[in-house]
Amino acid sequence: MTTYTDRTGATHALPDKAAEQTVRANDRAHVFHSWSAQANINPMPIATAAGATFWDYEGNAYLDFASQLVNLNLGHQHPDLVAAIQRQAGRLATIQPSIANDVRGELAKLITDKAPGTLNKVFFTNGGTDANEHAVRMARLATGRRKVLAMYRSYHGATATSIALTGDPRRWANEPSDGSVAHFFGPYLYRSAFHATTELEESQRALEHLENVIVLEGATTIAAIIIETVVGTNGILVPPIGYLAGVRTLCDKYGIVYIADEVMAGFGRIGEWFAVNAFDVIPDLITFAKGINSGYVPLGGVIISDAIAHVFDDRVFPGGLTYSGHPLGCAAGVATFQVFERDNILQRVRDLGERVVAPVLSSWVDKHPSVGEVRGRGLFWAVELVLSKKTREPLVPFNAKGADAAPMDKLTAECKSAGVWPFTHANRVQIAPPLIISEADLRRGLAAIDTALTTADKYAQ
Repeated sequence: MTTYTDRTGATHALPDKAAEQTVRANDRAHVFHSWSAQANINPMPIATAAGATFWDYEGNAYLDFASQLVNLNLGHQHPDLVAAIQRQAGRLATIQPSIANDVRGELAKLITDKAPGTLNKVFFTNGGTDANEHAVRMARLATGRRKVLAMYRSYHGATATSIALTGDPRRWANEPSDGSVAHFFGPYLYRSAFHATTELEESQRALEHLENVIVLEGATTIAAIIIETVVGTNGILVPPIGYLAGVRTLCDKYGIVYIADEVMAGFGRIGEWFAVNAFDVIPDLITFAKGINSGYVPLGGVIISDAIAHVFDDRVFPGGLTYSGHPLGCAAGVATFQVFERDNILQRVRDLGERVVAPVLSSWVDKHPSVGEVRGRGLFWAVELVLSKKTREPLVPFNAKGADAAPMDKLTAECKSAGVWPFTHANRVQIAPPLIISEADLRRGLAAIDTALTTADKYAQ
């Protein structure tokens, strides 16, 4: 029987081949998968995981360079989080949200203590999509307006309003949904919609564009602007200096609520508790999920400014969830804060990003003809792949499928064959390993991607 060694050095046996066959059979017969044509997928059964690694039933190890869905910030099977859930389950497994609960209140205090400005209340949800759904509801009720602006290059979730907010192609098949959403172009210097040549130009012109959209959509009709502080799946787009401050100014000017979507970028991903802290900006609402407890138990939420919270002092907020602030999820969240503080997670993320990831990825720009640009911060990076550095034509077309997506499919397969599970989207390889990854594993994973990029180089001019 195949064995694996976990983060503590202990050795464990993996399940046998018969168990894998059962997993495959049950999955294909009964599980309906998200974002998939069901007959065209063959999900890999995973037997176990530890730290930054997971294993299949044949004992093959994969370095998790995607943190699953960029949520596993503290890695697989972190002993502190597992123990916190076990203790909580033994004491109080669940309680409805209208009853006060110690770990829920403790976690809310920990969150608001780290949040900027006067964001002093937390509404807990089951995840990021319903966090954005409820944040928009709060903004609409607080302003008496309906319309919301969101970027084209964005993903905000899959429920009715959050998929309408989403700008990327996942929105298309769900339309029409919430018709009171309008989209705009955010800053993206490498593919500037504004013919900018510097970050300053891109920031200024993107803000001019946004103000034009506000005016033309009707400023008095707009309840909120929602922005991923660092755009996640759609490119790891770090905002240029001054952009988010400019958004804050526009929101103040027109009485619009600023919602910062930090579902992916929050809780240490760029080396900050909240990504907005890196840009000295204070939103009215911050949405979170994923890294709050590494997804060990579903949990998300909205951090609410005093001004918006006070709207509901004597007015009922018409929203709620059966599992809002679930004790098991909150217990793992409290443990997350303890681990972050004890193990200096934010500092190590900044260090690894600046000392290891940035120089390695920068070297790829000259080394690989397929690498057009690298960008990111902390342990959140994108490698943009092109057919030509001169024209910047993407390695695969926008929303590529089938044969058109073959170059990225081959690159992904090369990474997996080298024991690295990559995070790829469109024409990008995105670097987002668990924040607890060792420097040796980080360098090993980067080296595997470096080698796999030669596959993409064959398509480049």
